[in-house]
Amino acid sequence: MRPSLLKSTAELLRRSRGYASTANPERKVAILGAAGGIGQPLSLLMKLNPLVSSLSLYDIAGTPGVAADVSHINSPALMKGFMGDDQLGEALEGSDIVIIPAGVPRKPGMTRDDLFNINAGIVKALCTAIAKHCPNALVNMISNPVNSTVPIAAEVFKKAGTYDEKKLFGVTTLDVVRAKTFYAGKAGVPVTEVNVPVVGGHAGITILPLFSQATPASNSLSQEDIEALTKRTQDGGTEVVEAKAGKGSATLSMAYAGAVFADACLKGLNGVPDIVECSFVQSTVTELPFFASKVRLGKNGVEEVLGLGELNDFEKKGLESLKVELKSSIEKGIKFAHGN
Repeated sequence: MRPSLLKSTAELLRRSRGYASTANPERKVAILGAAGGIGQPLSLLMKLNPLVSSLSLYDIAGTPGVAADVSHINSPALMKGFMGDDQLGEALEGSDIVIIPAGVPRKPGMTRDDLFNINAGIVKALCTAIAKHCPNALVNMISNPVNSTVPIAAEVFKKAGTYDEKKLFGVTTLDVVRAKTFYAGKAGVPVTEVNVPVVGGHAGITILPLFSQATPASNSLSQEDIEALTKRTQDGGTEVVEAKAGKGSATLSMAYAGAVFADACLKGLNGVPDIVECSFVQSTVTELPFFASKVRLGKNGVEEVLGLGELNDFEKKGLESLKVELKSSIEKGIKFAHGN
């Protein structure tokens, strides 16, 4: 008998970390922007996750249809759709994790910076509601530009008196997913066994994959190969935007990455040990106030922000190069939060 998609996907999300499903506490996950290009497949994947007991889908329009569609899937998570400003509070109430893919997607010729004014305003409004209705939730920020939207969220929460740096994450998992895939393909190793830390930020040159720390290690890659893999990882979003020829951006792979990171957060909340993922968080790893690096997840969110480890000369140069742009993006987010 062919194994069901439900079982296969659940196994994929477990990623061999293991847990006893009967012992899991009830967990509510809210997705803000659930009717969008990322939100719909993300809603599907979270409905399939056995750690989710309640799934709340919210968007400004189109949510009833998405909720009805996803609700027909025979997995345990109870779900409900919410639409419009007047239902946002109810959508958020009691959430353990809030995932935010809301905003407009990138189009050909559009930089992440072009997205800023639209998406920054959306994020600010949503985070204001989170501070009011579920201030203790873990917040997984997907809305671009993450390098700026995470600082915006932090400032909104500070103003509301609810900020906890352990509970705010910029989801950079897609950079890790791409780095693993590209490295495995070039090195000729099984992709399911690959791990590659990706540090810095979540746009262009601020994305720094540490291929020197990749496992399993490969001696078959030249410096030229590493530089090409680095650039492809940094330009992964543009690769998809151009391939879709104006008809979309990286929605499916981003939804998968968002589901992987949310799954890790759920496991951390549930007390599963040694859950480590890369994420853009408040950090003292560098002189910048926010930085993406490996983070150990636990019952309160961030349990420990891990260091960068040993970098080679190419990575050290990349680290110094990214700091100027990342610093500017962070400051832009903080300025927007205070000035609008």
